[in-house]
Amino acid sequence: MKYWLFKSEPDEYSLDDLKGEAGHTGRWDGIRNYQARNFLRDQVAEGDGVLFYHSACKVPAVVGTAIVVRAAYPDPAQYNPESKYFDPKASADKPRWFCVDIQWQSEFARAVPLAEIKQDPALADMVLVKQGRLSIQPVTETEWQYLIGRGGHR
Repeated sequence: MKYWLFKSEPDEYSLDDLKGEAGHTGRWDGIRNYQARNFLRDQVAEGDGVLFYHSACKVPAVVGTAIVVRAAYPDPAQYNPESKYFDPKASADKPRWFCVDIQWQSEFARAVPLAEIKQDPALADMVLVKQGRLSIQPVTETEWQYLIGRGGHR
């Protein structure tokens, strides 16, 4: 089992949106960064833990957890000319972009803000601190446990 941090803008797709999906399960799609795509395609696996992170909002923060319930498969949006994620260079034979399905697990009792994460020496080596813009990031088990402890579960 591996651990990940997935970033989403809450006005686009929030933890509450995921919780509101049928079976609390949704497709994590629209990834258009090659490094994040490679993580999804090559390393994210069914059963992996996900820290759900709200970005590009007033208080960016880790707000809860999810679990990967379906490993990487071609992102259908890349084939849809009506989608903002359409990629004319993608084909069924050679998909360029991938997605996974995740399932809501918990909401933190207290969101753990980015500002707090950046100031915490225990999290100084987190990818979030060192390479903040990446939308899919690996998280160590120690970081996972530490953040779960900081946020608590409802």
